[in-house]
Amino acid sequence: MAEDFVIEMLNITKEFPGIKANDNITLQLRKGEVHALLGENGAGKSTLMSVLFGLYQPEQGVIKKNGKEVKINNPNDANDLGIGMVHQHFKLVECFSVLDNIMLGVEPCKKRSPAKRSWSFRKNTACV
Repeated sequence: MAEDFVIEMLNITKEFPGIKANDNITLQLRKGEVHALLGENGAGKSTLMSVLFGLYQPEQGVIKKNGKEVKINNPNDANDLGIGMVHQHFKLVECFSVLDNIMLGVEPCKKRSPAKRSWSFRKNTACV
């Protein structure tokens, strides 16, 4: 059933001048599944994930989260939907652990307010 999928990338096509990086790709993910994208250099793996993360916009296709179509215009939109991306090694912070790199930008910080003392996640702001 379609509602079983937490993420769906349906019929995604992404083109660059002179090359079709993704041609009518469908990827459907259920909660708890682990997937690996395998292929030669230039096969379009990073491009597909960059579409999901909002770094690129597809020429065709739709993305759904929990069965509802979403528009991911940029990485902030992806983060708001709970979608993150761990980039290839050259985009990581070298002195950070794997976990630190994954958590970068969503570290928990304590917000103190008289009405509520709870944990929240920061988005591109310093914990104060």
